[in-house]
Amino acid sequence: MGWTDAQARGALRRIFDSAVAAADPRVVLAAHLPAKPAPGTKVVVVGCGKSAAVMAAALEDAWPDSSVSGVVITRYGHAVPTRKIRVIEASHPVPDANSEMGAHAVLSAVQGLGANDLVIALISGGGSALMALPAPGLTLADKQAVNRALLASGATITEMNAVRKHLSAIKGGRLAAAAAPARVLTLAISDVPGDDPGVIASGPTVPDATTFADARALVARFGLDLPAHVMARLHEEGDETPKPGSLDRAEFRLIATPAMALARAAETARDLGLTPVILGDALEGESREMGIVMAGIARSIQSQGQPVAAPAVLLSGGETTVSIGAGPAGKGGRNTEFLLGLTVALGGAPCIWAAAGDTDGIDGTEDAAGALVTPDTMARARAKNLDPRATLTAHDSYSLFDKIGDLIRTGPTLTNVNDIRAILIARS
Repeated sequence: MGWTDAQARGALRRIFDSAVAAADPRVVLAAHLPAKPAPGTKVVVVGCGKSAAVMAAALEDAWPDSSVSGVVITRYGHAVPTRKIRVIEASHPVPDANSEMGAHAVLSAVQGLGANDLVIALISGGGSALMALPAPGLTLADKQAVNRALLASGATITEMNAVRKHLSAIKGGRLAAAAAPARVLTLAISDVPGDDPGVIASGPTVPDATTFADARALVARFGLDLPAHVMARLHEEGDETPKPGSLDRAEFRLIATPAMALARAAETARDLGLTPVILGDALEGESREMGIVMAGIARSIQSQGQPVAAPAVLLSGGETTVSIGAGPAGKGGRNTEFLLGLTVALGGAPCIWAAAGDTDGIDGTEDAAGALVTPDTMARARAKNLDPRATLTAHDSYSLFDKIGDLIRTGPTLTNVNDIRAILIARS
């Protein structure tokens, strides 16, 4: 079939929405719960992340007659009603006073438990900022400064969290250690490439394979200018995080992952008459450069039928990065920067559309999940006196897509399995 602009836009939005729906905690969490605890077992629920509140509500719905208590921390605007589990809202991506207060509340909730008690930790993306408890000798202001420096550095989420864990009194397995001797069951939604449990929300309930030396090396590699007392903390080798082989009463279960979301997106694409090509769920790299690479693959499909013939859709997940540098920066996140890089590389090529967005509904710090690209994006931008290349250099991708009306706004989705990118190639 020939694809009109309206049909292509609608197809891409259906594909993106289906990927998000595949990670809905209200749908997927119950199947991963253990058998209901025996009467008399104390069950404490703690958690952090953009999905923490809806995960808590889903647990309460699955165990309506069970006696549970506890506290979870989620982002402002992401709370949902719960009956027994307290919900605290805090700031993301830079922590605030509620992040620290919530972390204290979580630690308090797991104190004094016995070997027969059960802690259920509900962990999802965003938890590193939302549950922030400075290590001894540090302050919340120190944590905020480090977060800002990391976010602007171009470091991957794995690299950022390796540093964060060694400046925290609760991450890197320290929460599980505080809950001992109770059993700790973590139910997690992955938003990180590779689904590494130690990286999701900086792994508060799992052993940490990174070291203070690793954190110092990352600070040096990215040229982070951190206060002297923060660097002093990174030299405290005697206060290492719990290492692999410890925390033997801690169990970790993934309930939703980027791969699951991409599989659902591929099903939707097939239903729409498109051949899906999943390029991977853990793609990393500079956002604009990823756009250039994807443009090349799309052109190959269109002109040579390789690696598949059109109509097709390229699907990928993961988390790219945006390196700001020393100059001023506009508004935008990694998905809109990826799409603008793709737009410039395609140069107005016909019959290619694309969508990219963060499955949590927030691309960076803005109010959009991502955006759409069409064959005439360049032309429409220039008609509004916008220069796509200059806008890309200024890291102002959000503004361009906003002005041409192509941002994707979902509001908080209450889940987070990282970014979903879809490029639709029709026959020319």
